[in-house]
Amino acid sequence: MSDPFFQPVSGFEVPRFAGVPTFMRLPHVEHGHDRFNDVQIGLIGVPWDSGTTNRPGPRHGPRQLRDASTMMRAQHAVSGMRPFEAANCADLGDVGPNPADIIDSMDRITTFYNKVMDAGIVPLTAGGDHLTSLPVLRAVAKDGPVGMVHFDSHTDLFDSYFGGTQYTHGTPFRRAVEEGLLDPKKVVQIGIRGTMYDTEDRDFAAANGIRLILIEEFHARGVEDVMAEAREIAGSGPTYVSYDIDFVDPTFAPGTGTPEVGGPNSWQAIQVCRELAGLNIVGADMVEVSPPFDQSGGTAFLGVSIMYEMLCVMAGQVAG
Repeated sequence: MSDPFFQPVSGFEVPRFAGVPTFMRLPHVEHGHDRFNDVQIGLIGVPWDSGTTNRPGPRHGPRQLRDASTMMRAQHAVSGMRPFEAANCADLGDVGPNPADIIDSMDRITTFYNKVMDAGIVPLTAGGDHLTSLPVLRAVAKDGPVGMVHFDSHTDLFDSYFGGTQYTHGTPFRRAVEEGLLDPKKVVQIGIRGTMYDTEDRDFAAANGIRLILIEEFHARGVEDVMAEAREIAGSGPTYVSYDIDFVDPTFAPGTGTPEVGGPNSWQAIQVCRELAGLNIVGADMVEVSPPFDQSGGTAFLGVSIMYEMLCVMAGQVAG
């Protein structure tokens, strides 16, 4: 029997353009709320883009994603999953970053997520640039390294930018491997493409056993075959899912800071999420949605549609 408290507001009761736009119209339950420990999946905003090295804007992503998410309804059209009945889901609010201090912001994010993990809540994050994933992983993987399925056009495995800066949106997973947060042999990165500075990131992947599936291989093999390999690589252990919206071709998702042509279409963008079923997902994120470059709002709507797909898989896992 589902808990009435955790049911979203229906569009049949209050129009979707009205009311306070929490994620998917769920209850807002912050740490300290008397129902916090009853939450099973928590949707969290990280409005922060201090790791951005070119076009800023993802700090505004969570607010736009929340607004777009009011269009998510109670039942998945294909699987029939009703995620808000299968698991207690809630909007846990935003992490308050320090926009002038990267290290302090990362500490704030990890502190927030430690509370989430200590309560046994599985986090589903809306970023923020991709550096967001590193402080989240410091909480999610504090008891040992996890595997990762990573959708992106970039590896984010570089060592540093601008002569030694080690914390940017191009470095989080290099740091995560070095800190023992990720088991590189259980990491697969899907959709990699675009022009390159050099091969440093790919050399690091090869040296550490990270599987790269370049976009040419993705298109040649198809979603089902690629995702079968991804599930095999991650195995049955704890797995984090990181989804950069620039995995998707900019025709379908122009609202991002570092777009790369030749990517998947919007159908493939949600199809890969459905193929995550069966993994032991301990956390997931959607990052790099940048409202200043998303004039139509279509990128944000695709972003929250992807979050809903991931949520359905995560809720099925919670329900057993």
